[in-house]
Amino acid sequence: MEVTLKSKAKLEKATTTSRSPTFDKLMMPHGFTKEHAEPRSHAFMLIDHMIVDRGYGGRFQLKDWTYINKTGKLWDIIVDTGKELPQTAKAANTTCFTCKTSDWVLKLPYMGDPHPASPLKRAPNPAAIEMAKNHLQNPMGCIHCHDPHAAKPRVIQHALIDVVVDRGEGTYPYDQKKSKEITMEKITFKRGGQEFRSIGILNKPDSNILCAQCHVEYNCNPGIDTKTGGAVGLDDRRTNYYPWVNVFDLQKKYESINFKDFRHAVTGAALTKIQHPELETFWGSKHERAGVECKDCHMPKIKKKGKEFTFHGMRSARYMLKDTCQRCHPQWTTEEADYHVETIQNYVRGKMRKAEFWLGELINAFIRAKDTGVSEEVLKEARKEHDRAHILWEWWTAENSDGFHNPEQARQSLAESINASQKGIEILNKAISQKVAQK
Repeated sequence: MEVTLKSKAKLEKATTTSRSPTFDKLMMPHGFTKEHAEPRSHAFMLIDHMIVDRGYGGRFQLKDWTYINKTGKLWDIIVDTGKELPQTAKAANTTCFTCKTSDWVLKLPYMGDPHPASPLKRAPNPAAIEMAKNHLQNPMGCIHCHDPHAAKPRVIQHALIDVVVDRGEGTYPYDQKKSKEITMEKITFKRGGQEFRSIGILNKPDSNILCAQCHVEYNCNPGIDTKTGGAVGLDDRRTNYYPWVNVFDLQKKYESINFKDFRHAVTGAALTKIQHPELETFWGSKHERAGVECKDCHMPKIKKKGKEFTFHGMRSARYMLKDTCQRCHPQWTTEEADYHVETIQNYVRGKMRKAEFWLGELINAFIRAKDTGVSEEVLKEARKEHDRAHILWEWWTAENSDGFHNPEQARQSLAESINASQKGIEILNKAISQKVAQK
C-alpha cells in the first residue's frame, strides 16, 4: 500500500483557493457546510468518513494528528471521544458505509431494507455508530469489484444493481448499443426464504461500471417529498437511490420520484445535494467514446521487478502521467501532459466561479424580494430557476475532475446555470420594481 501524499488531507472545498469558495452560502443550512473536504487516497475512505465534522458530531477523532497518514484498521487509527463538538453535524447513516468499506457485505440486507436475519438496515445515528463499532474495520477491499474465488468482475453495491437490473435502466443508459454489450446479471442469496443480499456479475470486465459503485451521483439521505411536503425518512427506498442520468436530466429525474434533499435557508427552494458524479460526467466524453475506461487513467498497467500488473492505488492520472496520458499521447513530454490537464481545469474553475457568483446574486435578490413583500407566487417561480441553477453548478463542485472528465459538458452546464440564475434574478427584480412603484 502506497500513500499518495500529494493528495492532501482535510482540504476544505469551501476555501478561496479550492473548488467552491462560496459553498457555505449556496448550500446553507446543509450539513456539508460543516466540512466538505477534497477526497484523498482510498486507503483513508473509512477513516475520513468517521472523522469528518459533518458525520458524527465530531465525537470520532484521530488518536492524535500524527495519525493523519496512517493506514490500517479503523479503530487502531481513531478514537471515540464520546463528546460532540460545536459547529458539526450528525448527517451520517448506515447507507454511507456501502461505499466506504466492504465489511458490510455479509451483514447489511439488500438495499438496506429490514430483514429478520440481520439487525442492520438503513438507519441514522446512533445505528450507524453501532454498525461501525461492531462490524467495520477496513476500507473498500478486493471483494467490492472481484469475485473472491476467481477474481472475475462483479459489483456488490446494492443501489447500482437496483438501477441497472431491478429498474432495467442498463449499464449505459445514454448508449443502448454499449448497454447491450456490457450487461449485468443479478445473483440473489436468500436467508430464511427471502432475499438477503445480491451481487451483480458483469459479462465482461468494465472498470467504468465497477467504479460506478461509488463514483456516481446518488441519494443516501433523508429529505423532502415534494408532492406532499412531508419528510422522507430512511425507511423509504428513495434514501438509497441512483438517478443514473447526466447533469442536464437530474432535475427531471428527482421530480419523477418527488424527492429533494433540503430547503435553502434563504430562498426556501427545495434543492439537491449532489455527490460525486464522475461516471455520469464521463459518459459521452471524448475519452469515453474513444474506449478509455477509468482504469486506463487511474489504474494503469505498470511494471515492478520485471512484472506488469494493474496498479490498484486508484489515484489521479496527474501523479503518474508517464503511465497514463503519455501512453496515448507519446508526443507530449510529462510537462506538456500536465499543461494540457491544467489548462482544461483552469478554464472550468473560472466558469465555476462565475456560476457561483450569479447564484449568490440570486440569493441576494431573494432577500430584497422578501423585504419588499414580493408575493409567494413570484418567489415560487424564481425557486424553480434556483433549483435548476443550483444543480447545473453544484454538479461540478461534487465531481472531482474540475471538468476534465468532460470539459464540453462542464462549460455548457455552467453557462446554463448562469442563465438560470440571471432569469431568476430578472423575475425577482421585476416584481420588486412593481412593488416599489405601487408604494
